[in-house]
Amino acid sequence: MAASTELGEFLRARRARLQPSEVGLPPGVGLRRTPGLRREELAALAGLSIDYYIRLEQGKETNPSTAILDGLARALHLAEEEHEHLYTLANHAARRTRPSSSSTIREVRAGVRLLLETVRPCPAYVQNSVNDILAANPEGLALFAGIEEWPVHRRNTVRYVFCHPAARTLYPDWEATALATVANLRARSVAAPDSPGLAALVQEVSASSAEFALLWRRYDLRYRRSQVKAFHHPEVGDFTLSYEVLNLEDGLRLSILQAEPGTADHDALKLLALTRTP
Repeated sequence: MAASTELGEFLRARRARLQPSEVGLPPGVGLRRTPGLRREELAALAGLSIDYYIRLEQGKETNPSTAILDGLARALHLAEEEHEHLYTLANHAARRTRPSSSSTIREVRAGVRLLLETVRPCPAYVQNSVNDILAANPEGLALFAGIEEWPVHRRNTVRYVFCHPAARTLYPDWEATALATVANLRARSVAAPDSPGLAALVQEVSASSAEFALLWRRYDLRYRRSQVKAFHHPEVGDFTLSYEVLNLEDGLRLSILQAEPGTADHDALKLLALTRTP
């Protein structure tokens, strides 16, 4: 997707999410054919002409100033991370950033592979910007129940969450996991807009899952950092892990899931390791 079109899509999605009552407008003024604010309402709130704002949404205006972006952020009630995302989209639209080539990297350094083994029995895996699993320790693969049935090139956590039947059992709160997964992919797709395979992945999973297609259109974004997640694993049972995400070079990231030693959750990790011990 062109960068200018991506900026327009973000603005449209956020405008549709904002209700008139949230910005001090009477909710019942006129019939609304679509949800959210009208273009002219948002333009007025941001201090822009309606013609200029329409050009922004249509991708015909690609160089908004800092003042315009800040005005839009205030009018749309953007959170800090969303505000930064708006700046990133604008920079891409104005070609103020170099195209990213890091997403082509699929090789994982020997030192990182050694780290994957060192942290066992903690599940750990390395991903690229489109969530392909490029390397994992045995527990890391075992955590995603059933993913080993797929060829290596199809092992992708977005595809897993929405397309693998085991995922809806593995995650007790599947809806929250699905939302976070799409929001994370959205955020990373802007950081690396030229990622090979991104468009194909979105097209494939959208065709397979109406839920993914709906969440992708919502345009939520969230970088995944520290988090606590519950699992219901078919071989191990129920446990809860915290995980850390460490950014590596070339746009790769390392996720490590862990539990406090001596707890039932840590015992579950040791049991998970045994399921993959020859």
